[in-house]
Amino acid sequence: MPMSGAMMKKQSAKTSAKAPLRLLGKASALPTEPSRQILDSFPNSHPGRNYTIFLETEDFSSLCPVTGQPDYAEIWIEYVPATRCIETKSLKFYLASFRNTPAFNEQIVNRILEDLVDTCSPKRMTVRGAFASRGGLSLTVEATHEARGRKR
Repeated sequence: MPMSGAMMKKQSAKTSAKAPLRLLGKASALPTEPSRQILDSFPNSHPGRNYTIFLETEDFSSLCPVTGQPDYAEIWIEYVPATRCIETKSLKFYLASFRNTPAFNEQIVNRILEDLVDTCSPKRMTVRGAFASRGGLSLTVEATHEARGRKR
């Protein structure tokens, strides 16, 4: 059953009263280093239903901590939200903040997972990074979080 305009306004007012989104609708400079404080979340409008959110970017880059050369990757994020969802503009800014960050690929994928889990406490989340080939060798890293007490 569709929500009436009054119901949608009431729900929007409740959402904004709890925690305003800091980046959405505002011009902002990209952050220079990754921080979980960049990430915003908002209330899940269907917390009683298990559904999956897929997010992906083909435009991820970071720096090799040994050579300083850029590393490029495709990042996929798949999660089943609990009570909160990740706001996508803040996620875009967060991912862009890795551009000048020297870190090993495994560290990056695990850090993204940890920061996202800390931000929205999902029922389940997987972060996968497929890093571009270097010297003929490609690397894909996948890290998964499962909320305690939940079985697949």
